[in-house]
Amino acid sequence: MTTTTQLTQSQQQDLFGRRVAAHLAAGTTEISHDISERLRAARVQALARRKQIQFVTASSVVTSGGAAALGFGDGRQSLWNRIASALPLIALAAGLILIHTIENDRRASEVAEVDTALLTDDLPPDAYADSGFVQFLKSRD
Repeated sequence: MTTTTQLTQSQQQDLFGRRVAAHLAAGTTEISHDISERLRAARVQALARRKQIQFVTASSVVTSGGAAALGFGDGRQSLWNRIASALPLIALAAGLILIHTIENDRRASEVAEVDTALLTDDLPPDAYADSGFVQFLKSRD
């Protein structure tokens, strides 16, 4: 047997509603017809509102590749939603541009170091292009 502490909130609300309805039904014998009709109309409206609140459904299902997302509302996005959905793309593009710039600077520094070493060396740059010089360097090791 379940106690009220073990019931969910929805079950507790239903139980409370049934108890109130039983108390109200016990006193309906002394109420006039027009008042009982107004009470019946109010009960019907309350039940209709409860059903609308209880069954909120997604208005659309958006699929993209293997993923799906539920969309609520009328399908229109506010300005802030559009900005928020574009921010990850902007951050990705900014990151790629930053990485590209850093890599270009690093390559330029490496080329500058090699050029500096070639120009400040005792040998002329043409010596490095000579195939005999390459053989000479290999034979020294």
